[in-house]
Amino acid sequence: MPRAGKDDPMQRPAPRIRRRARERGMTLIEILVVLVLIGIVLGIVGGNFLGRGEKAKADAARIEIGQIGQALDLYKLETGRYPSTQEGLQALIAAPPGVPSWNGPYWKKSAVPKDPWGNEYRYASPGQAGAYDIVSYGADGKEGGEDVNRDITSAK
Repeated sequence: MPRAGKDDPMQRPAPRIRRRARERGMTLIEILVVLVLIGIVLGIVGGNFLGRGEKAKADAARIEIGQIGQALDLYKLETGRYPSTQEGLQALIAAPPGVPSWNGPYWKKSAVPKDPWGNEYRYASPGQAGAYDIVSYGADGKEGGEDVNRDITSAK
């Protein structure tokens, strides 16, 4: 059995260069490369989600306009007419004067709903495209617009 000594590789101290390389950690360039890679990944992932919030609000407005339309149809079924423009959507919650066959409320909540951007829905009866029009002016709250500012209407 050989004796451990200077020539035994298991007994030699590790060279200083190897020890220093392990102890020094990451260089500034390595850290910068990692930060750039993280920025690229966040840019790609963030870009995919950027427009989805406004699209979800537009979809929610379409759904709510449909629900309001159903409540208006029930109102008409029981009263024989849609609420006038002056009576507005409030007629779904409280009986307007001179409507004895009102059997509501036709909307479950105690207030007229607002669109997902916090603006009032516009209601007109008779409407330009049918018996009534329900309109949300979109993200900017102004008539007309493109993309997320586009008006959302009950017209099919």
